[in-house]
Formats: sequence, C-alpha cells, structure tokens
Amino acid sequence: MEQRTLGRQGLVVSSLGLGCMGMSDFYGPGDEAEALATLERALELGVTLLDTADMYGPFKNEELLGRFVKGRRDRVILATKFGNRRAADGTFLGVSGRPEYVREACDASLRRLGVDRIDLYYQHRVDPAVAIEETVGAMAELVKAGKVRYLGLSEAGPATVRRAHAVHPISALQTEYSLWTRDPEEGILQVVRELGIGFVAYSPLGRGFLTGRFKTPEDLPEGDWRRLNPRFQGQNFQRNLDLVTRVGELARSLRITPAQLALAWVLSRGPDVVPIPGTKRRATLEENVGAAAVVLSPDTLARLDEVMPRGVAAGTRYPLAGMKAVGI
Repeated sequence: MEQRTLGRQGLVVSSLGLGCMGMSDFYGPGDEAEALATLERALELGVTLLDTADMYGPFKNEELLGRFVKGRRDRVILATKFGNRRAADGTFLGVSGRPEYVREACDASLRRLGVDRIDLYYQHRVDPAVAIEETVGAMAELVKAGKVRYLGLSEAGPATVRRAHAVHPISALQTEYSLWTRDPEEGILQVVRELGIGFVAYSPLGRGFLTGRFKTPEDLPEGDWRRLNPRFQGQNFQRNLDLVTRVGELARSLRITPAQLALAWVLSRGPDVVPIPGTKRRATLEENVGAAAVVLSPDTLARLDEVMPRGVAAGTRYPLAGMKAVGI
C-alpha cells in the first residue's frame, strides 16, 4: 500500500488507516474474535495506522489493541487519544486538558496498550477551560520523556492549531471529513498545509451512511449511537439517503462500490490526507482497502462536486452538545 507522510517530523503511515472504535463501542455489539481477525487482516493488506482512544469502551478498545500488538509492535503505528473523560460504566465526565491529567491519561493508555511508547498521541477534544499552550506543553513533555513519538490534535479550530503548533510541532490534525462533511475545506485544511501538519480524516464514510447500507433508521442496530445523530433522523435521513443514492449510481457506473468511491474521493484530496475508515469485520475492511487502487478522473470528481457540494448534508454531524465541542 502507498505510504503517506503526516507532518514534517518523520511520521509515515499507510495511505488508509483503520479506525478501531466500533470494535468495542458505539456501533452495537462487538465480536472480539472477529475484531482481532480484522486487525490481523489489516496488517496483511498493508494497513499500519491503527486508531483508538481511551474513551472507546471505555478503555476496552485500547486493551483489545494491546492484546493484538503483542509480537507485532514493529509493524504497527499506534494512535490513541485523551481528553474525553468517561467513567468505567461509560458515563461521560467532560473534557480535560489539564497538564496533570495529560500525564495520567498517557500512563494509563501505555498500560492498557502494553507498550512503552505511543506513536501518535492526540488531544481528543480541546478543553475550553485550559489554555492550549498548557495542554500541548504537557504533551511535549511526554515526547521528551520518550513516552510519545508524535503529537496530534482532534477537532481543533485554525487559531487553536496555530497556537498549539507554536509550542511543539503538531504532526497530525484529526477531523471528520467525507463527501457529506466537507467543513475542513473552509479554512482548516489551508492552515494545516501552511504549517506542514498532516490531516487524518475520521468518519470518511459518513459513519457508514455513504456505503448505502442503511435504507431506514431501523436498519441501525439497537444501542447504536447513530440513532441519536441528526443526520440519521426523520426527514434528514431521507434527504441524505437521496444523496447517497446518487453516489451509488455513480459508483455502479465505475464498477466499484459506494464505499470505495467515497474513500477514493478522500484519498484524492491530497498526499497529506489519510482516511481512517472504521470497521469490525474483515469483509468490510477488504472492501475499503480496495479504494486505495481507485483513481478518480477529473470528470468523476466534478460529478461528485455536483452531487455532494459543501454543506449539502441535512442535519448537523453531532447533536447540539457534540457540536459545541468541535472547532474550538
């Protein structure tokens, strides 16, 4: 698989990564055996970047990856995150960017992952009560101590990214980016490119909607958090389904799947963009990885712009409380 460079500090990853959240949380029940088989298949296919966070599970996803990486550490780029605090029972406890919490969270993640160093450590959400300089200063200390190799931010706004990067080089910004979430094109992509920061696109398949698998909200599993997402509800669902139907028609004309078309579009955004589609099944992983071989013509890209212009998706990408935490 093609390799891409994130930032200017030496971080090189596969052009497609793997989001591991759904293996343990949020998207219905998991299957550990299938999850481990999916992780193994990812390595076989050349996927090296595995993305997790302490809040996924909570904690269970890091523990899963910890079991998987034993004996494979030199083949994996481990990315994890701190900042979204959850209790063991899943209760959300708020966001923290306090320096002492940064250190505590990193040590806890290292224990769960069973490693002595995290490759890419993100602040999951910016804490509005703590100056970004303080948080990144603590993260920089982790690099100096050898506990972390590279630093990242998730869902940070342009001004925050600039301030953070002035304290310590940021290698990657992770933000939602897909055919139906093109917000990064309205400023943040320009800023990270100016600063030489790589861009990691999470939910590049619109949380699965862009695959065309969901025809009604009832197709979502019980307990799936997408049932609470505005884009999967009521009239928004039908309006977005109409868009996805058009994407599907274009994909069929190209003899690829809608998922492969959507991922190929994200890959086409530039050599500094790395999508991390999530899955917990080998078959879906293999389909997604097929997108790495798809080259979209200028005509196809123009047709996608017509179908999915900026701002076309119906509904916000998170409920109100979640929207307040992005782009700070």
